[in-house]
Amino acid sequence: MNQKSAELPTFVRNFSVQLSPTPRGARLARLLATEQLRAWGLPLDPARQLVAELASNAAAHGRVPGRDFRLTLYVVGATLRIEVTDTRGEELPRPQTPALDAETGRGLLLVEALAHRWGVTEERFPRKTVWAELPCTPPGPAF
Repeated sequence: MNQKSAELPTFVRNFSVQLSPTPRGARLARLLATEQLRAWGLPLDPARQLVAELASNAAAHGRVPGRDFRLTLYVVGATLRIEVTDTRGEELPRPQTPALDAETGRGLLLVEALAHRWGVTEERFPRKTVWAELPCTPPGPAF
């Protein structure tokens, strides 16, 4: 006897692009992510703020001359995962408490506040991936 069980469809989407580790590359990451989220019919914020912060960090702190960083967006079920991979694996990001008058140093605090979950995955040296996840409304099937 063959029984069929009811399965809920799980929609999977992904987008990945390599960009130069420069302020221009970080800005392009945010713009490309915004357009991809729009194409998938997902809310733009706070995802684009997270992309902007993670890409900016990759350009500022993960920069190695001649090596790009990679932005990847995944939607699996009801979760959007944003990943930024750079080639500075020896420097892992840590949230810090900056001085009140400091002009920088609050980026990961912002990521922590906006993301449902976030973390760092050490990969095969010299890479690391900083990721953030957000709940989202699952997109419909692609046609």
